[in-house]
Amino acid sequence: MSGSLYERILSWIKDHKDRCLIFLLTGCMAVGGALLLAADYRRAGEEIREGLRRNPHGQGSSRETVDVVAGDSGERIPVEIEVGEQKYTDSEVRDMFDRVIRRLDALILNGNQSLDHVEQDLDLVTAVPDEPVDLSWELSRYDVMNLQGEIERSRIEEEGTPVTVSAVLTYREDATEQARYQRTVVLYPGGWEGAKENTQEIQKELEEAEGEKPEEEIFRLPETLAGQEVSYYRHMDIRGAALLGMAVLAGILLVAREKQQKAQIETARSRQMIRDYPEIVGKLTLYLGAGMTVKRAFRKVVEEYERQKEKTGVRYAYEEMQKTCREMESGHTEAESYENFGRRCQVQAYLRLGSLLSQNLRKGTRGLTGLLKMESIQAFEERKARARRLGEEAGTKLLLPMFLMLAMVLVIVILPAFLSMQGL
Repeated sequence: MSGSLYERILSWIKDHKDRCLIFLLTGCMAVGGALLLAADYRRAGEEIREGLRRNPHGQGSSRETVDVVAGDSGERIPVEIEVGEQKYTDSEVRDMFDRVIRRLDALILNGNQSLDHVEQDLDLVTAVPDEPVDLSWELSRYDVMNLQGEIERSRIEEEGTPVTVSAVLTYREDATEQARYQRTVVLYPGGWEGAKENTQEIQKELEEAEGEKPEEEIFRLPETLAGQEVSYYRHMDIRGAALLGMAVLAGILLVAREKQQKAQIETARSRQMIRDYPEIVGKLTLYLGAGMTVKRAFRKVVEEYERQKEKTGVRYAYEEMQKTCREMESGHTEAESYENFGRRCQVQAYLRLGSLLSQNLRKGTRGLTGLLKMESIQAFEERKARARRLGEEAGTKLLLPMFLMLAMVLVIVILPAFLSMQGL
């Protein structure tokens, strides 16, 4: 009994997976909410005796809401207060400034070898990671470097240009606590490496060289730039890659188009065969009722098609019937030929017809006429239902043009009235 109950439970879970998942998530949320509610209720009932813990240095202040109870009244008054982060003592502030100053030498280098030989831009930071300090910078010369540490190489001398950089360090929690950082850096043009970072200088030198002898037929490119010997190459053009990509894309689109056309042809073929099915079944029923054999009736339908082919055009279902007749003439059995006919058509109705003809041929043709009559009636009913469905689809497709025409009529009617109102 317990085993069957367990199996029924498992079967119900398999049949209602989505519902079980929703129940599980809802249950987990409910349990979690209940636990949090219980924890918060217990926490709210405990008196704060040790005070509120501050955030460590550099993590900023936090906001806390506490209930204040005056005396024995028991009435709670909620009060929100901001608890600042833990501040340094005076000695800790001095240690912190010393620590920041030692770190600044490495922070502002920004990839240069040393402060005595600066070729790349400096990184004059305004804050130090993990330290509650703000920095404001001052320079002895603003014509060769700005407050962001960017170097103006065109104004730097080849033997080096000294610049004094100074920073005022301010403790965020107490603006009166300050320290000073000062270093002298020597800036250099940077040679080729410096010029490489600023292509404008290279372009400027090339333009100056080009303007020296504009009367010459060939512009002789300078052999040196920024004091370095240089070579020149044609810039890589991506025209070939773009053309190759377009060719690949065109190939993909052609393959997709071919597949789409093939699918459209198959769809048109299936639709035409479905339309011809009631007529074919009706003819077979008529000939079998007149006393013909199945093979003779099949052949008779094909002969009529061959006589009217010039008027009706190619009909895929009749073409498959024609192939079936050739198969029977070439030595295939009649039953096998009918089954092959249904498989070649690749339409469910013809597959059913082929099986029906083959099975009744083996069992005897008695009752075949009645079955074909029923098949014919069903085929005509399906044809009428399909026609109604296509009519409904056509009506749906006409909705958009109708709405567009309605919009045009509204514009034609309303616009003149609106313009005449404006004229008044």
